[in-house]
Amino acid sequence: MKLQKSAFALLAALASLVVATGTRGPAPKSPSRSGKVCTVHAHGNHTDDTPQILAAFKKCNHGGVVVFPKGQNYWIATKLNPVIYDVTIVWKGVWTMSDDLAYWRNNSYPIAFQNHHAGFVITGERIHIDGYGTGGIFGNGNVWYDAEQKVTQPGRPMPFVFWNVSEVTVEHFFVKDPPLWSLNIMNGTNMVFNDILCNATALNAPYGTNWVQNTDGFDTMDAKNIKLTNLYYQGGDDCIAVKPRSYDIYVQNVTCHGGNGIAIGSLGQYLEDSSVVGVTVKDAKILTYNKDMEDGAYIKTWVGALVPQSSYESAGLPRGDGWGVVKDILFENFYLQGPAIGAAITQDSGNNGSYSGTSKMTISNVTFRNFTGYVASSTNRTASVSCSTVHPCSNIKFEDIHLAPSINGTETGAVGTCKYIAPGGVTGLTGSGC
Repeated sequence: MKLQKSAFALLAALASLVVATGTRGPAPKSPSRSGKVCTVHAHGNHTDDTPQILAAFKKCNHGGVVVFPKGQNYWIATKLNPVIYDVTIVWKGVWTMSDDLAYWRNNSYPIAFQNHHAGFVITGERIHIDGYGTGGIFGNGNVWYDAEQKVTQPGRPMPFVFWNVSEVTVEHFFVKDPPLWSLNIMNGTNMVFNDILCNATALNAPYGTNWVQNTDGFDTMDAKNIKLTNLYYQGGDDCIAVKPRSYDIYVQNVTCHGGNGIAIGSLGQYLEDSSVVGVTVKDAKILTYNKDMEDGAYIKTWVGALVPQSSYESAGLPRGDGWGVVKDILFENFYLQGPAIGAAITQDSGNNGSYSGTSKMTISNVTFRNFTGYVASSTNRTASVSCSTVHPCSNIKFEDIHLAPSINGTETGAVGTCKYIAPGGVTGLTGSGC
């Protein structure tokens, strides 16, 4: 309980940093109301609350309200996938995933993409979740972080996955210490998220060592019309990752504390269309933490060949050779403190040294605008673009870039390197090949 209380204190402190902004984007349809109300009280004593939670969702499906009262702590010891329609969830209490690593490794829902798993999956239409600033999911992640100590093993469960959903609103909600990605949309349409806190902090990791890889904050895949505002993320991987077949994604007012910044990708890892079209990310703070911040904003795609892989994320199989387009992307109003690079495009993920520039993904119409602050570069490089000889990238713009190469350095703007670009395909970036 001592760890739990300290986690909530941290959540409260971090949540105070989130500032409201204006709204834009889709307006999900609200659930209809039947008058049914199902209030769930935790059993306590680490008794599995999953059966009664599923019973409440079933009883109040099709128009009801499911209530998890403030101060209640629910023990989630078994996986669950409620399928609900027209349901309002008053989520003021906390779900805590059990610390039974063996159970979750062997029983979580398998997800083919990058060989991952999920513990809680929600499916349905017209769902409204409100955490009221106190509700959310505590993933018991430190048990996983301590056991693996930066070497991520298969079977870590995602604590909250949206699978086959539409017309969804989630607000004033947190995910603390997720075993894997915090919030993941896999096949979702017309969804709004506001005032979201995702925090993965390894309490026992030595300073400068990242024990929380693969703890992304907010990911999308097979998603359309998604709006995210007021996200605070602390962790060791992508703050936000826009993955294959994501369209019309709008993000505003984000603070990323540690990790890899904001990503479009990875794309092209599998033999399929991995297109991403219409993404806006604006008003972002990218702050280094634990000396592990890699990027400010970046796009990453795989090489254009099936290349042998050894990582568990590729299931030990050859990966790459996917295709598609990445276009109409805007990163605007970024303030950076210490990432390794400010803005980047790289199309050589999965490369073994023999397939540079072979990506079949076509990147165009990308703008990095109004980047301020500093990076932590050993080469005075603040940005880079490395694309593909198959489809050289075009219309890549760097505008109003005011970055210094180090904390005490002099502002240089957008300085870096360019490879495999169309003639005149990059503007506003100076350096070799640009």
